[in-house]
Amino acid sequence: MPTYDYRCETNGRVVEVNHRMSEKLATWGELCERANLDSGDTPADAPVQRLATGGNLVASNSLGSGFDPAPACGAGGCASGMCGLN
Repeated sequence: MPTYDYRCETNGRVVEVNHRMSEKLATWGELCERANLDSGDTPADAPVQRLATGGNLVASNSLGSGFDPAPACGAGGCASGMCGLN
């Protein structure tokens, strides 16, 4: 089964899970159930978004803290304008 990374909009955590390509998880509760995680203080109905990278490129355990990494841009912004700091 393919792996996918999901980001919780409420708590900022990124979690990697395996599921069929035809499935999509929509809430923190669904994600925690699939990943066998305790939902903690985050409401089970908090929305999650599947990241475009997929689990094959960026694994949640490679982020260390489980939170999104800081943008790679410096104080001057980024050349591509994609980070929103320009």
